[in-house]
Amino acid sequence: MKHTLLSLLFISLYVFSYGQTQSDVSFDISPSPFEETDEITITVSNLDADIWGSTNGADLYLWTWYFDTNGNQAGDSPTNGDWSNSNEAQKFTNNGDGTYSFTMTPTELYQDTGIGQLGMLVKSDDGSQQSQDELYYVGAVTVVFNSPNYNPVIVESGGNLSISAYMQSAGTTQVGAFEVLYNNVSVATGQGFPTYSTTLTNVTESGTVTVIGTPSGSTESGQSSFEIIIASSVVEALPEGMENGINYDSEDATKATLVLDAPNKDFVYAAGSFNDWNPYSSTYLMKKDASSSKFWIELNGLTSGEIYTYQYWTYTNSPATNSPSEVKTADPFSTLVLSPWDDPYIPEDTYPNLPDYPAGQSYEVTVLQTAQPVYDWQVTNFTKPKKEDLVIYEVLIRDFDSDRNFQDIIDKIDYFKDLNVNAIQLMPVMEFEGNESWGYNTSFHMALDKFYGTEAKLKELIDTCHQNGIAVILDIALNHAFGRNPMVRMWSDNSGNINADNPYFNQTPAHSYNVGSDFNHQQERTQYYSERVVEHWIEEFKIDGIRWDLTKGFTQNCANNEGCTNDYNADRVAILKEYADFSWDLDANHYVIFEHLGTDWDANNDGQTSLDEEIEWANYHIGEGKGIMLWGNLNHQYNELTMGYTANITSMGHTSRGFDQPRLVGYAESHDEERLMFKNIQYGNSNGSYDVTELNTALERMSALGAVSLTIPGPKMIWHFGELGMENSIYTCNDGTVNLPDNDSDGTGDCKLDTKPQPQWSNNWLGDANRSQIYEDWARINALKIQEDVFEGNYTIESGNLTPKIYIWDDTLPSTELKNVVILANFDVVAQNMVPNFPYTGTWYDLMDNTGSTTMEVSSTTATINMAPGTFKIYGNLAATLSIEDHVLSQGIKVYPNPTNNSFQINKATTQVAIYDITGKLVKSFSGDFQEGHGFDISNLMPSIYMVKLKNEEGQIATSKLIKL
Repeated sequence: MKHTLLSLLFISLYVFSYGQTQSDVSFDISPSPFEETDEITITVSNLDADIWGSTNGADLYLWTWYFDTNGNQAGDSPTNGDWSNSNEAQKFTNNGDGTYSFTMTPTELYQDTGIGQLGMLVKSDDGSQQSQDELYYVGAVTVVFNSPNYNPVIVESGGNLSISAYMQSAGTTQVGAFEVLYNNVSVATGQGFPTYSTTLTNVTESGTVTVIGTPSGSTESGQSSFEIIIASSVVEALPEGMENGINYDSEDATKATLVLDAPNKDFVYAAGSFNDWNPYSSTYLMKKDASSSKFWIELNGLTSGEIYTYQYWTYTNSPATNSPSEVKTADPFSTLVLSPWDDPYIPEDTYPNLPDYPAGQSYEVTVLQTAQPVYDWQVTNFTKPKKEDLVIYEVLIRDFDSDRNFQDIIDKIDYFKDLNVNAIQLMPVMEFEGNESWGYNTSFHMALDKFYGTEAKLKELIDTCHQNGIAVILDIALNHAFGRNPMVRMWSDNSGNINADNPYFNQTPAHSYNVGSDFNHQQERTQYYSERVVEHWIEEFKIDGIRWDLTKGFTQNCANNEGCTNDYNADRVAILKEYADFSWDLDANHYVIFEHLGTDWDANNDGQTSLDEEIEWANYHIGEGKGIMLWGNLNHQYNELTMGYTANITSMGHTSRGFDQPRLVGYAESHDEERLMFKNIQYGNSNGSYDVTELNTALERMSALGAVSLTIPGPKMIWHFGELGMENSIYTCNDGTVNLPDNDSDGTGDCKLDTKPQPQWSNNWLGDANRSQIYEDWARINALKIQEDVFEGNYTIESGNLTPKIYIWDDTLPSTELKNVVILANFDVVAQNMVPNFPYTGTWYDLMDNTGSTTMEVSSTTATINMAPGTFKIYGNLAATLSIEDHVLSQGIKVYPNPTNNSFQINKATTQVAIYDITGKLVKSFSGDFQEGHGFDISNLMPSIYMVKLKNEEGQIATSKLIKL
């Protein structure tokens, strides 16, 4: 299927999501034969109604590409659209008789000349149905080259070039006369029986070779051409301090140095708007560094602040079999690229003043701009939340709100603050193929995907989060890259397959879960690239952490071997430790998170598993307060509970994995699992009077889910809108239908990656009492987890039934503080008498009561508590600090003036200031190194009574009541 070469591919973490249905369709082109400048009509018929839905009512679209006169694929129609969303400009006309037609002129449609062959197929708008590929020659007589079989051809000055060609008419090989022109001068003639061969000798100048063929007894002729480039790189040492990619001169905004590491390439030209995309001169032939495989060029005379675009045009004298001699590509280290496929569909509101893609080029181009505007960071010394306290909110920008951009997150910052999450994790925002994607089909790891907004807007988002005490974590897919990636394209064949000489990627994936092209992380170049990616996002965007996608793919040992992939791999352990060390060298408090999902499956029976790797990473540099965090997927277990079935959730805690300290990012939902609420409603338990499949009943049980998941010591994660009881299946299609993987009878795919609707905003879910109750309960639980020290202590989980119990304690805390917590939940569909087993008798406080007034007197630790189905309780030996209306400040700390109108000050240095309203909800926070007398702006708060909680660099905490007038 030709479209797979150039169309966008949406991926999940581990599997493609195609599912197209293919059908044979009859094609006819009139007139035939035709020239590239002729107007032609394509007519299709013989449509299978079972596939297309109707032979006289279907919407059909043309998907087409073309080849040059030498048989090289030259590009797609610029108006193809996206594979999943065809362009209306290429819609067939319904003739009303079961046939459909489309009229076009090749040179006009493709916006090119020198067209030797057309490729086409018919498809439905969303790409779910397609026909077979069809190929048609252009011209009554076509000259086809046997050699050279690539264009252009690089020739050393004074060298020779062999030419072999034959001609076809209406697809039949012809015998006849040939003439060879070099720069319009006849240099050879002869007969072909049917093949004609000749050799150009002592070639010393660049130019065009044209071969004209005339069949015997005919006056019709055809011709094909290719370009010769005479090149000889200047060998000169790369200046010191230069990195791969763009090197801006800090003192001279008219200069920039480009560096490309291109082993096995013979010549490289820098082509761009700075030379009108005509680079074939010694001025723009890049110099070759003798001690490496790097090419470089210093650009001079640039206009400060002006936007330029460029590509590297790379050439190989002896390309691999079925591989191009020329590859035109953007810079692998681009931080901004323009795309001919994606950019036309990016809204102006999302990316204002998006530069135009240069006419006549193909594939992405890199943006170069000296003296770029510098973002004015408001927070330059953000203090990250402790790993143990993290409540991470995973979000897909595309599906968070209707504008599907960074501004949506900025506009909803209060939503995150009120939920009391202290970290947001963005699914990949790096340049990916297409626009509406999960982002794991990354093509440029250092470039921002423009569909979400500008670099300045992402920085504003991060800055806004930091102003509100929220860390930002980026999800990055460095296991693989996709077909538009320059490092894939420069060393691949004409079909997109990785060549043996590719210095970055494996020809065969070295693990069993691969998508795209598999990076070889034992290659120094791959390691350098990966570290540059990490450095870029930490230093340029001040991100606080990276979630490394699919870390099982970082081994070189396990091609097509799932057992090996899940066993311990020393090479994988070593390289990922190296990447973690590199991150911590840049930022000692950087969050390093691996999506490894280790198992104790010892398939090779060697005594080691991928869970052993997790243990080693989690405990790595743990004595320095570091340690790598690992994703912990308990979707199945928690969903069994919420549906009303027995499950064991003990592995939600880090001790069950053998980690020395809390480094398990446990979660009940993530982007890759089915929604809990969807399965609750579809498959929930019932006893007749209590039915989990009823929406509001299912919603009520989600608060209990938060109680027995978020409270467990260690970092935890929420998948967006779980806190509002999102019940839309992740297999919801663009049209709102649901197509589950096991019910894909029509072959259209499971819709997992489709763009999702936004009922949480359009239906005002925060105004729905049942949904907002989950949000408010989780917000309270999050505040307890983050603010109360006991939740960093020890714990036990009693589970394996429908009534889990969690005990959390810290014996190092004094009895005058909250030091013991007991959590109970009933996930049965009937009431249960539960034995809390309080650790001691006395007064126990309901920690979900923000007034601190709800208590229970415990005279017997074995006395039962009646728990209604779907409910929970969180008890503490004392009321939570957040519930205390006043507290005597230690060490003479004072908040003044009090009452106040717009701001207040503190008479001591502090690092964290949190302000809570009378319900215990966090309404504003500040993080940084604040000196005595620093002013804190609260002008945007409503007049009321607030609680201010302060923490200094020693971790000492004080609270005070504050009156805002």
